[in-house]
Amino acid sequence: MEALKYRNRLKRYLRFPLYMLIIFLIGCIILSFVNPKAAGLTLIFVLVYGVACFAYYKANLKSFKNTIIEYAVHYGTVQKELLKNFRLPYVLLDSTGRIMWMNEEFCQLVDKNKTYNKSITSIFSEITREGIDHAKDDNFDIHIEYNERKYLACLQRLDMTEPLQGSNLVANMDEVTDGLVAIILFDETDIQATKAKINDQGMVMALLYVDNYDEVFDQVENAKRSMLLALLDRKINKYFGEADAIVSRLEKDKYLIMFQHKYLKNFEDDKFSIVEDITGIKMGNDKDITVSIGIGLGSDNYNQKAQYAHVAIDLALARGGCQVVVKNGQDVSYYGTHGKEVERSTRVKARVKAQALRELMETRERIIVMGHNLSDADCLGASVGVFCAGREIGKPVNIVIDTITSSMRPVVESFTEKGEYPDDMFITSEQALNLCNENTLIMVVDTNRPSYVECPGLLYKNKNIVVIDHHRQVEEIIENPILSYIEPYASSASEMIAEVLQYFAEKININPTEADCIYAGILIDTNNFMTKTGVRTFEAAAFLRRNGAEVTRVRKMLRENMETYKARAEIVRNAAVYRDAFAIAECEPDGNLESPTVVGAQAANELLNIVGIKASFVLTKYMDKIFISSRSIDEIDVQSIMARLGGGGHVNIAGAQIQNRTLDEVREDLEATIDKMLEEGEIRL
Repeated sequence: MEALKYRNRLKRYLRFPLYMLIIFLIGCIILSFVNPKAAGLTLIFVLVYGVACFAYYKANLKSFKNTIIEYAVHYGTVQKELLKNFRLPYVLLDSTGRIMWMNEEFCQLVDKNKTYNKSITSIFSEITREGIDHAKDDNFDIHIEYNERKYLACLQRLDMTEPLQGSNLVANMDEVTDGLVAIILFDETDIQATKAKINDQGMVMALLYVDNYDEVFDQVENAKRSMLLALLDRKINKYFGEADAIVSRLEKDKYLIMFQHKYLKNFEDDKFSIVEDITGIKMGNDKDITVSIGIGLGSDNYNQKAQYAHVAIDLALARGGCQVVVKNGQDVSYYGTHGKEVERSTRVKARVKAQALRELMETRERIIVMGHNLSDADCLGASVGVFCAGREIGKPVNIVIDTITSSMRPVVESFTEKGEYPDDMFITSEQALNLCNENTLIMVVDTNRPSYVECPGLLYKNKNIVVIDHHRQVEEIIENPILSYIEPYASSASEMIAEVLQYFAEKININPTEADCIYAGILIDTNNFMTKTGVRTFEAAAFLRRNGAEVTRVRKMLRENMETYKARAEIVRNAAVYRDAFAIAECEPDGNLESPTVVGAQAANELLNIVGIKASFVLTKYMDKIFISSRSIDEIDVQSIMARLGGGGHVNIAGAQIQNRTLDEVREDLEATIDKMLEEGEIRL
């Protein structure tokens, strides 16, 4: 196209005298109507002008052609020499990636002669056929490494509409059908080294908190406290001192640590062993000292790094403590998560949250509470607890439940069959969206993941959100709640709500039916008080018992039918043992089983009763999803396993929901995840 444009310009320039001759002739014709004599004289002048022009062009045609050819040859030679002696490596490829021509610099770089015409992939494995095809549609850059040097390869398509006649750049031009691809290499070794050096010298900010400082030091004799604190300081300073870090104690249980970025990888490879080393400190203390570390990086701004560090430490504490969270921009990594959550005996936080929750509820016209989809006993128990709190201050409370499972139907019917409860106590998601307005408070219980809630639309329709949950937080969280109460060490959301109710009012009114429902939530999530039970769990149960909860009545309410019992037994019977420590079973229910996910969770609990089983996993196919229920007693952190599969939960109780996968594929993913974590040391048998 460019050559055609210049050719047309040259033709117009050379034909200009001919155009003028035509204009003169037209002028003579017009003049003949006015003055024939003058027209005749002008015609003679025009003829002489035409003969002179023809003679001139005839005489100088050969010289003109030679001049044009000489210029073209010189211009082509200059271009050729420029490419040949170009100080940057330059190569031309055909559409298949075969080398057609390369300049001197490229020949020296790859140590090949100009006759080498194999595929470019034989030299640079990073440049594939797919990359070349991509370059034919758009310019494309690839970072490559060759002979310990790093290059930026810029691929550019050359549109070859006309063959390069007389040029030796392309030996077989007839074979080139889709044009050429040019590659120019830029050596960026020094640039990358400089960037790496700058990155290595960047500051990383970390915050280290002692999770249970008061609980540990209160049980130590006064004479030994200073020694225990000195030993703790020595451990921390020695560990981070190897990275030339600055360690400063901000408060009695809080440390600020700053070090260069190049040492972070050493800490990560070491899995932050300081967390486990500190748990071994003994100086008259029965409880292990546990620490949490939040690390912030991924920004050039120091204030932003400090903010990331605070977010990381808050996330570590919200996940139960005794772990390290690294926040690199939007990416979050976890280390040391195979420990048990740290239980806190103080109720100060529960009292503060209860008072804050009451203030929020009093300023709203309506409260809508929802849990996760396919609500279970804990989810329903926590929701009923919120209903009791709303009734105490005269606010209407609606509980969102779309699907009532067979196991929850007796619990729900215990409210709906009594005339003392409003007809809209339980509503669907559609009804909730119609009721929600700016003066509505949305409460989420028993989950902190927006994709798991019963009605995700409520989270986007209203920003007045409160979250109360006992599961570890992961990357997917409900953004910017006005109140968040997340305690991973709690046994259940029902336990947390029971604590809140004790401080919500001086004497809150809870009738036996409501107390039974909340008690059932604790009972199910603790597997009859055998899992994740602490002092506060039994205190919450005692509070409910004083308000009329009856163990026998709850047990009758949670009884199951024969089909459910047989289905659970069949799952256990068909379970397989993987790696001599993991029980894995599948549940593909028929139409007779109304709540297969509940059966899967119960089967996972049953599998732990088998000798040698350290963790159990039940895969249930239901509603176009694969639900994984995982359980362990004390040795395996199933939450970390589920987190890698997109789920979450607790150290001993966790789960995941996976879409667009079959049971066999999910089982293979689970086994591969277990193998990888065993290899990395995240799981220890």
